[in-house]
Amino acid sequence: MLPAAPDLPIRAVLGELTDTLRGAGTAVLVAPPGTGKTTLAPLALADAVEGRVLVAEPRRVATRAAARRMAALLGEPVGERVGFAVRGERRVSPATRVEVVTTGLLVRRLLRDEELPGVAAVVLDECHERALDSDLALAFSADVRAVLREDLWLLATSATADVPALTAALSAPVVTASAALHPVTPVWCPPPAAVRPALGLRVDPALLAHVAATVRRALAETAGDVLVFLPGTGEIGTVHTALSTVDAEVLELHGRQPAAAQDAVLRGGPRRRVVLATSVAESSLTVPGVRIVVDAGLARVPRMDLARGLGSLATVPVSRAAAEQRAGRAGREGPGTVYRCWSAAQHERLPARPEPEIAVADLTSFALDLACWGRPDGTGLALPEPPPAGAMAVAGEALTALGAVDARGRVTRRGRALAAVGTHPRLARALLDGAPRLGSRRTAELVALLAEPDGAGTDDLAAARRTLDRDRRAAGWRAEMHRLERAAPKHPATGVGAEAAAGVVAGLAFPERLARRREGDEDTYLMAGGTAAQLSPGSALHGAQWLAIAVADRPVGRAAARIRLAAPIDPTTAAELGAALRHTEERIGWYDGDVRADRIDRLGAITLATRPVPDPAPAAVHDALLAGLRGEGPRLLRFGPGGVALRARIAFCRTVFGEPWPDVSDAGLVADPDAWLGPELARARRRADLARIDASAALRRLLDWRQAAELDRLAPERVTVPSGSSIRVDYTDPAAPVLAVKVQEMFGATDTPRIGAGRVPLTLHLLSPAGRPAAVTSDLASFWRTGYPAVRAELRGRYPRHPWPADPTIAPATRRTNPRRR
Repeated sequence: MLPAAPDLPIRAVLGELTDTLRGAGTAVLVAPPGTGKTTLAPLALADAVEGRVLVAEPRRVATRAAARRMAALLGEPVGERVGFAVRGERRVSPATRVEVVTTGLLVRRLLRDEELPGVAAVVLDECHERALDSDLALAFSADVRAVLREDLWLLATSATADVPALTAALSAPVVTASAALHPVTPVWCPPPAAVRPALGLRVDPALLAHVAATVRRALAETAGDVLVFLPGTGEIGTVHTALSTVDAEVLELHGRQPAAAQDAVLRGGPRRRVVLATSVAESSLTVPGVRIVVDAGLARVPRMDLARGLGSLATVPVSRAAAEQRAGRAGREGPGTVYRCWSAAQHERLPARPEPEIAVADLTSFALDLACWGRPDGTGLALPEPPPAGAMAVAGEALTALGAVDARGRVTRRGRALAAVGTHPRLARALLDGAPRLGSRRTAELVALLAEPDGAGTDDLAAARRTLDRDRRAAGWRAEMHRLERAAPKHPATGVGAEAAAGVVAGLAFPERLARRREGDEDTYLMAGGTAAQLSPGSALHGAQWLAIAVADRPVGRAAARIRLAAPIDPTTAAELGAALRHTEERIGWYDGDVRADRIDRLGAITLATRPVPDPAPAAVHDALLAGLRGEGPRLLRFGPGGVALRARIAFCRTVFGEPWPDVSDAGLVADPDAWLGPELARARRRADLARIDASAALRRLLDWRQAAELDRLAPERVTVPSGSSIRVDYTDPAAPVLAVKVQEMFGATDTPRIGAGRVPLTLHLLSPAGRPAAVTSDLASFWRTGYPAVRAELRGRYPRHPWPADPTIAPATRRTNPRRR
């Protein structure tokens, strides 16, 4: 089958390649883009084996393009000796020797019949891209060869020499083809002003305007067609509009297009062309006529927020390896030019290679395929790297909730039915369970939309569905819808309205994203999974009480997710669809400042109803009161003035003498409330009961009989001063008790009164006759010598009826004034 032309670099190693496969059965072919590995290598293998050669490509566009190119080399239409199969379309015949399929389709075939009857060789193209389906196709094919089909040839190809994980997984020899590629001149053209980094799916319009301006510049400076790399269909549409007046045919190339439109781009044309493409054009296919590449420098990749269960797409800077792949598109047919919309300095800071999808993506489909293969955790398979444990655990929980796997991770009959649909297990569940409620056609329409929601243009799922009927570019959606309709249980349409139908499908697919609006906030919702989610300003969904959220992502630095696609849903339907998340719990505890005993009906994290528990368990109530005391402290109790003073006196004794005097600090009292509150606490049922407890009497339970007897001696409530007055001691600061006494009542005393068995001098607050502080001292003798003369000079004129002797140490103490002179 190998044609005489073209004379591509891969021809030099085709003999070595077939000899290697004949001897080892497996090989890794490393060849740069443009060397012919995608087209000539499969044709050479078809000459060397008896049976069909199955070539797996990571993208549908590349699958059809590779088949068309090989058929053209043979001078035949597609479907004779070279055919292809993609999801929803297959063109082969009994004469087909080389069949090109997507890697996802190869995985489905392997799961249906792992022996691959009639297939002599499997070629896994572009393995360096490390898509999930590519990893699975590699692992399953290697397992088949090792266990069932030793005669099966297995060839993995890569455009880069950095393939240690690939060669290690296969334990295969490497065959390398080199090529003197046409030179590609880089032109660094960063935006003239700073642009905001991409966030989620949002790309700064200023960058897109700069890309359009760079395309105009490239058209003016160079010859040949222009291939423009943009992250998604939304950005392609924006740039397409901006280029509406250029003197060239502006075309689009992305996975959502109908096959005919994609094929037309890959056939070339008479006019100069500008092709706006996503990453589908990075490898595996040649866009004829392209001599210039304009690269926006962004890629759209899957991301999984494991903590919140939010799988979404994110826009990230392209890797250096991918940038080289893109630039190589300009050098396939001759010298070319790449205009990079970033600087050379920024280029050096880019990641060397893109992250493998297995490291960052939602692994639910991946885990289901492993379970269907009989290896739920992937152990023993030739995966280039093991899947992350956390992501696999989340995927396992999702599959268990769907009924796809049992408690040991083994696939169930339901799981095989979900896998057979050929879409994400959540969407497969929505298709299988939604068809009886809505009808097969309507359910398939909505599931097809959710399968590729990028570019919906609105956050209203029902509105997005309506626009597809008017969108001439929606042929890809229509093809997927028809495929899903064939896979769905056959049911006629029902009378459910468009909005209600959208809510049902989204709720079936993502029950943990059923969400209710938060009280007092029109745009914020709580999802059943526990994550807050917000509508964008101006959303058509504004005001809906309940939403079934299909797509949400969480921007960096924000606690709440952003709702990207959802539909209103009524509470009854939400409760029905989220039945697996429904649960009732009794909550007895200290909430909002009191004991609460409630029976709560929940949909996941959403509270549906709260009812009081009429007769809560006494032990639970007691625990709640303890929690309240520990949280709010002894202020919940009624101490009264006597209790406050008693507590302070006990605290003084502990400060001076230490243990075994009890700790009556807040922390000490709430550490074991039962030890001193006793029966009063046991009888309490609510906050008000705590306030009725006589904490003063309860405090004395903390003292043993010796401490009770010693308390008045060591920490007297009152102290008698020289005037004969009995004055209360203030123990507020247990380290420095205070005695507030008038100066005249201390005349005649030379020593400071002491307590605590003489260990602690009282801090004297010496007062004026009006009771105002005049001096503070803990050394009365020193005060009489140094402080009193100034106090006497200041106050004797103000209070002439009170004695102010020159020597207070010999004057009699008094509480009275001097007799009034007649």
